[in-house]
Amino acid sequence: MEITEIKEKLRTFICTELLNNPDYPLQDDEPIITSGLMDSFSLAQIGVFAEIEFSVYIPDADLTVDAMDTLNQIAMRIAREVNK
Repeated sequence: MEITEIKEKLRTFICTELLNNPDYPLQDDEPIITSGLMDSFSLAQIGVFAEIEFSVYIPDADLTVDAMDTLNQIAMRIAREVNK
């Protein structure tokens, strides 16, 4: 699966389900948690989404703000598992 496809699915999920604003122009390198756009509890929801949408399990220990604060970081983490 291409990284661009992963990003678009994540962007749609984050904007629609977590931000409740499907028109929000979320940028690839925009800080999601540290900017206050979402709280860190949203990372768990992203983890569940990754399992359902991409059949990828991300351990709770990896769902950290440092590792998953931008769309790029989240997509790269998922891509590593998808493309194994």
